[in-house]
Amino acid sequence: MGTFGSTALVSGASSGIGSAFAEAFAARGLDIVLVARSGDRLTALAERLVAAHGVRAEVVVADLGRPDAAEQVRAEVERRGLTIDVLVNNAGFATRGPFETLDPARDREEVAVNVGAVVDLAHAFLPGMVARGRGTMVNVASTGGFQPVPWMAVYGASKAFVLSFSEALAEEYRGRGVRVLALCPGATETGFFDAVGRDTAVGDLRTPAQVVATALRALERGRPVAVDGFRNALVAQVPRLLPRALTARIAGRAVGRGSAPATQRAVPSAG
Repeated sequence: MGTFGSTALVSGASSGIGSAFAEAFAARGLDIVLVARSGDRLTALAERLVAAHGVRAEVVVADLGRPDAAEQVRAEVERRGLTIDVLVNNAGFATRGPFETLDPARDREEVAVNVGAVVDLAHAFLPGMVARGRGTMVNVASTGGFQPVPWMAVYGASKAFVLSFSEALAEEYRGRGVRVLALCPGATETGFFDAVGRDTAVGDLRTPAQVVATALRALERGRPVAVDGFRNALVAQVPRLLPRALTARIAGRAVGRGSAPATQRAVPSAG
């Protein structure tokens, strides 16, 4: 099973980066637990993984916006007799538009999925990894987490949390057998930009497979943070050099150009 163990759990696995993670780990011989709200799409993916790679692929339908979702996932995994060696926190979505026009309930749900579910699933599965002395957690952040993002303020802040949270845990578990990676995609070819507007995409679109390949290389090298794409990696350094107010202004001009659509739910995070 290589250096990753025997079983990977991927949230937001129904499409995009999540689906690509599931494919990549199945190709390495890991059994897969697929978690998302879309049961039909998860089932189709599970059947494809089993046929292509001969692995076990389990479907757990869950709405990670619910406060009890992570515990339900943990209990279901335990009921099926599985031990999670790799946790990929990929589920997430974004809202876009002037903050005062956005639906407060949707913004609360965005925080619950992008932040709360990451913390809850970490609590559900990291203790077991620590006890066994091995494990891997990948948290999908974003290049948007490196600076404030006007017009997508909640999304940018949620990804900044994921980035900081992951870096802190990477240090906590350094030398204890558990790898923690913050994966920061930029613009990626998923349904994310169909939901928030393709005019928000900065730079060349990367594919989900490229993003996952970046993550796997970073894990092999023991890095706590991986920015996908050379250009994105350069851009991610800019906020370290400029005043925060200026980086916010630059980001706001990039995201705010064009017409801002009404708040919409996006598929799992793509940057």
